[in-house]
Amino acid sequence: MVIFRALLHAVTSILSVVSHVLKRAYASQTKERSILTTLMLSRYNIFRPDFVCSVTVIDPLSISPEIWQAIVSGEQGGSKAALARRMLWMTRFPYAFGMWGRNKFFDWGWKKSHRASVPVVSIGNLTLGGTGKTPCVEYVAGFYRQHDIQVAILSRGYGSEGGRNDEAMLLEENLPDVPHLQDRDRVAIAATAVEELESEVLVLDDGFQHRRLARDLDIVLIDATNPWGHGYLFPRGALREPISNLRRASAVMITRGDRISAEECVAIRKKIQRYTSVPISVTKHEPRELMSVENRTASWEELRSKPVAAFCGIGNPAAFRKTLDDLGAGVIDFRTFPDHHGYTLEDVSELSHWAARQPPDAIIATTQKDFVKLRIADLAGRPLWAVRIGLTFIEGRDAFDELLLGIV
Repeated sequence: MVIFRALLHAVTSILSVVSHVLKRAYASQTKERSILTTLMLSRYNIFRPDFVCSVTVIDPLSISPEIWQAIVSGEQGGSKAALARRMLWMTRFPYAFGMWGRNKFFDWGWKKSHRASVPVVSIGNLTLGGTGKTPCVEYVAGFYRQHDIQVAILSRGYGSEGGRNDEAMLLEENLPDVPHLQDRDRVAIAATAVEELESEVLVLDDGFQHRRLARDLDIVLIDATNPWGHGYLFPRGALREPISNLRRASAVMITRGDRISAEECVAIRKKIQRYTSVPISVTKHEPRELMSVENRTASWEELRSKPVAAFCGIGNPAAFRKTLDDLGAGVIDFRTFPDHHGYTLEDVSELSHWAARQPPDAIIATTQKDFVKLRIADLAGRPLWAVRIGLTFIEGRDAFDELLLGIV
């Protein structure tokens, strides 16, 4: 048993490294770095007291995250795309075994979950890309503040590069009285939030896969527009772990529920209920207002029937474009950057030239998550407006709120 445990731990550690490489490659913030190029160059040696293990992942393809999305979704056809899908299907096995082994370690108690001295609410998802975690985190933290409960937000801080990332800046702007702590060690910052900030509840952002910090509620978000990550684990699809792991969830929230038909929503519910009987809520992301520098705001109706040139660097850019379309904006140009993109002076200069080429009556728009990183009033003399989004329940709000209150 001891030997089996040691071997399984070593193998799982090796495969977890591969999983880490894959995820980091997907989250790459520059278009030049690509998923499979990273895999081709990655070789890791893991040393144990009794043996040495090594793994090399090699793939002849080199595709950017944008092309990867088109390939795995089936949008890109042809023999090369079919070959890429087959190779991605094959390379999903190390990730799958690594994820399985890591979860089993926690399930069996071989890896320890540390419990904070106050309740913890985790908000996470099953898939890569934007499922709407930030609006949900804002709702949950705001809910506790409305009940005079001291709350803090904890996150890993992807894309922060030593400072606060876009999500932290956005949440700080919308929830100025809620502290947001970012660090890879969520257990350590949980202790800091309790001991130094006197927090009474902790909200763990993107926490479903982060099992080292125990939680009292595990809320899993399912994006209605791509609920099952194209049906495959990463890198063949966008699933971070198998759908069956919904069994760990305390509640499931279907986001962007207004983007699908009632029949499609019923189908998603039925699939969720194959694995769990927890409460299911349905929400949508609604525009609240347009905002600019110096707390300038305007009604989102200003976009209706107007030509709009927009850009964003978020996990689900198609959702932002659909929001603009639903507002009645006439989108004449749309640019995308990688998720958590850190805008440089060169980017601003390029965007200014881009804005200058737009028609004189065009409105330049972006997301609030992008705007908090730019903090500029205009591009080439054209006012820059950000669309602020909020979470609205379609159904299931009372049950969801009861769960939040039930742990405090």
